[in-house]
Amino acid sequence: MKSKLKSFLYHFLASTLGNLLIVLRPKKAKEMSANRITLIHKNKKNMSISEILMRAALVKKLEPIQDYNTIEVNNRDFWVNNTATELFKETEDGFEKDFLPNCTFIFKLLKKQLAKTEMKFPTIVEIGTGNGDVLNWMSIEFPEVERLIGLDLSKHQIEMNREKFEKNKKLEFIAADAFEWIPKHCENNTIFVSSRGVLEYFLERRLLQLLSNIAKLKNIYFVAIEPNGGDHDFELTPNSQLYGNEPSFSHNYPLLFKNAGFQVWHFSQQPWLGGFDKQTFIGAKC
Repeated sequence: MKSKLKSFLYHFLASTLGNLLIVLRPKKAKEMSANRITLIHKNKKNMSISEILMRAALVKKLEPIQDYNTIEVNNRDFWVNNTATELFKETEDGFEKDFLPNCTFIFKLLKKQLAKTEMKFPTIVEIGTGNGDVLNWMSIEFPEVERLIGLDLSKHQIEMNREKFEKNKKLEFIAADAFEWIPKHCENNTIFVSSRGVLEYFLERRLLQLLSNIAKLKNIYFVAIEPNGGDHDFELTPNSQLYGNEPSFSHNYPLLFKNAGFQVWHFSQQPWLGGFDKQTFIGAKC
């Protein structure tokens, strides 16, 4: 009851005081809304109360986007440009607050899967490595892995990661589009990972093609941790649908992996950060 009351008060204040502040502080409002994705994900801990209210009002005013091709292009442009680095900074506490307490269980399950085979897996490739914290963590959790590659569209972030983790010689950061890089460079016996919002930016057909390309390799494991819209029922809506205000895509991950030629050995979902949306966990192999 208290949470509902807080939510009501927050949205009421946003629609009244927030809109008033936008009128009184047009320069600040323009600055905050300069980039759609950054506006949506802005970390509240770095904002004043007035900025929080303005942000909420500005998000409500965002025009919906329905064209899927436009969405993919806009999102890709964001991650390629240096503005993505700002978002990585804003959300860097997600590693401690979300990944470590909520997501590491699937890597324990991965270890059990790997223990069933005598094959060696010398390489981990993380698609969308962001600030590199997850890749660095995996280098400790999987000491037998010789090479850990972090791919990301943001050249600036990749440069920052190389400097940040220069002492960890197992890590290699590459600025590249996974769709183009993987077919040219990846080999058999590789573990692929995506963590907390990467595959959601691919169009459904493009994601299926990416997974199909990976499935052409032999002895592959894939761990995907991806968000889904809270209203996305895979049984009723097997295809991808729009999700969030960015917006991005809520994909039917179990179906896409199976259609690409993978065997799914784990599928589960849990509320994402205590909200309406879900965090989906996929473990697959081929």
